[in-house]
Amino acid sequence: MFLRPGFLPVLACAAALTIASPQSEAQEPLLQCVPYARQVSGIQIYGDAHSWWQQADGRYAKGQRPAPGAVMAFKPHRAMQLGHVAAVSKVIDSRRVLLDHANWSPINGRKGQIERDVLAEDVSAANDWSEVRVWYTPIGGLGTTRYPVHGFIYPQGRAPRQLQTPPVQIASNAEATRELSRDERKAQRKAERLAEKEARKKLKQIEKQRRDYARYLKQQDKARRETVRMSPPPLPAPQADPIGDLIDRIGG
Repeated sequence: MFLRPGFLPVLACAAALTIASPQSEAQEPLLQCVPYARQVSGIQIYGDAHSWWQQADGRYAKGQRPAPGAVMAFKPHRAMQLGHVAAVSKVIDSRRVLLDHANWSPINGRKGQIERDVLAEDVSAANDWSEVRVWYTPIGGLGTTRYPVHGFIYPQGRAPRQLQTPPVQIASNAEATRELSRDERKAQRKAERLAEKEARKKLKQIEKQRRDYARYLKQQDKARRETVRMSPPPLPAPQADPIGDLIDRIGG
């Protein structure tokens, strides 16, 4: 059964890695979706994921049809306010593709992980890829959440031709929801609550890291000022003593 919690990580696609405090410098930084999409697609756009679609104007071709190597640009949605970008690794048919992307599903309890060849499905009424469902590893399937998508950014400079595959009929979101049993809906709500709790916990951790880092910088600045204050004043430069020099020469 395909399920999907409706709450994604709040920090799904920041353009930069999370700043670590001195206490967490040994931890490996989380990989965000933007640098990974840039690496696998070759599309040289920087900045938060939600800005890629506009930044591509005049630089890369854009369209509504998937193609291998193209980047699917997600719009901000609910907690995913920075958007998301994912590279298309394979087109299965007019409604389904496989994606390579980062920082979508937590794997082994940790976010910032890479997923390769995971399923995404177009659920838009017009088959224009304006809404998709995406594979979520913790539940092993797609869910009912429909994520809005701008479209695709193509690295080769032109959009692909229309796919020669027959349209695939997709059940509406409401129909899919009605097919879930009571136990399945209960499990989905539980997964959503757990995902939201985890996201809030992560936000608190990041805020604490920022406070710790600011405190660390303040302590370093205070230590530098104290070092300067406690340092002895420099010795005065020796004054010229022509008489003493003359006596030294005579005595020598």
